[in-house]
Order: sequence, then C-alpha cells, then structure tokens
Amino acid sequence: MPSSSAGQPASPVPVTFEIKSAQLPLVALLLKTSDGDAVAADVLQKFGPHSESPDFFDHDALVIDFSHLDPQTPVFDLVPLLKVLRSCSLVPVAVRGASPEAMAAALAVGLVEAPAEVHRPRPVVEAIAPEPVVETVREVVHEVVHEVVREIPGPPTMVVDKPLRSGQKIYARGCDLVVLAMVNQGAEVVADGNIHVYAPLRGKAMAGARGDTNARIFSLCLEPELISIAGVYRTSENPLAPEVQGKAAQVRLSNDGQEKLIIEALRT
Repeated sequence: MPSSSAGQPASPVPVTFEIKSAQLPLVALLLKTSDGDAVAADVLQKFGPHSESPDFFDHDALVIDFSHLDPQTPVFDLVPLLKVLRSCSLVPVAVRGASPEAMAAALAVGLVEAPAEVHRPRPVVEAIAPEPVVETVREVVHEVVHEVVREIPGPPTMVVDKPLRSGQKIYARGCDLVVLAMVNQGAEVVADGNIHVYAPLRGKAMAGARGDTNARIFSLCLEPELISIAGVYRTSENPLAPEVQGKAAQVRLSNDGQEKLIIEALRT
C-alpha cells in the first residue's frame, strides 16, 4: 500500500465520484480547404439559424479534422469558425490530424487534441442484423482494476407509416429510418444510419447524417429531389439513369475513397 507521506496511509478513494473511461459519439468536421472564412460561410449557409436545416444539430460535440490538409498549409484563425459552429448548435471540443502549428493554435483557444480514431462510422451490416455491443468499464477502487462487462442493445430504428407532405421533415437521430409511405416532393427524411423507403421517394433523403460513410438509401421507387450519403449529395438537376429512375434502387458511397455516389437497381 503506497503512502502519501512517511508512516501515513494513502487517502481513501472518494465516495462522491468515480473516474471511468468513456466512448462518446462525436461529429467530425472534415476540412477540405485551409480557407477558414469559406468553411465558416458554407457551414452557416447549410446549418445556420436562417438555413433550411437550422435544427439539424442538437449541441452535438464536434472534432475538427485537419487530416486531409497539407501539413504545410498556413494556419488560419479558428475563432471565427468556432463562433459559427456554436451558432449551428455544435460544440467544438477537439482537433485531430493537425500540423504542430495548427494544433498549438487549437490548444490556445481551448480545444484538445483528439486521437485519430475518435469518430468511427457504424458498419452497414449493423443495420441488417444489429449485434449487441460489449462495453468494458474500468473501475479503479483501492488501486485494484475490475473489469465489468455488460451487453448494450443495438441502435433502435425509427418507423414512419404515414405519407410525408411538402415541408415535413423527419430526423432519425442515432438510428436507421424506415418509411412505409410516400415521401412527397418538398419533404425531407434524414437519418444518422440507413434510410429505407418502401414507397416512392420523391423528396430529399440524407443518410449517414453524422458522417457514416457506410450508410445507404433504399427505395422501391427512386425519384428524389436530393439524395445524400455522409454529405456527398446529388440533386434532381442531374437526372438519374433510366435503369434506376423510378425503380427499386439503392444509393451508397463508392468504396474506393473517391466519395462518389453509386446508384444501383435492386435485384428482385
């Protein structure tokens, strides 16, 4: 038993709190340019108080990802960007993949350095057959480490069984979305996971809203105004191919790292 001073026993573990490891979901803002003003303007336009999706986020913790930028890129002032992110109900807490200079600037404004694997997209197979998640909690009591293992149910699924009219919006936060009726033009369906529409999809559909690049969109009749997977989108201004327009089809991202939407007919 270690002691705090010669001949004196160590202080007992406090009973008012415990320190435990935790894995928390984070939204990742992947920077593709070093123009901080341009990033702030685009984020504000898409998610700001006067945008079409002002309530898209609900004070979600966010990590700013510099990993796609050249390490030699000049460091830009993060403060204006942080103000914009907070106005969009995001809470910037960390930075990852930054150069030493950019990391120093981030630390100076109160952010912390995040490890490379903070944000892990949920595998698409989980939407087909959710597996129980095993969580390991380490409790330190009197300097003895105990392993406590318990099963946590897989993510839920939101089911909507009524048609969605123009102006209506459904957001399946943290789960998949199943729609059993028509999504009309002007309506919007959003999910952090996959989107299944067992009817005509004629409005907007955005799957993988928090960056899950493995998310997919399925519809028995694909006629969308807009489709998006993890922020990669396509609008009706770019018509779908005849083999998928109005047909049973799925939408996914290519697995070659090119962030390209793949639209395929469903074989029945």
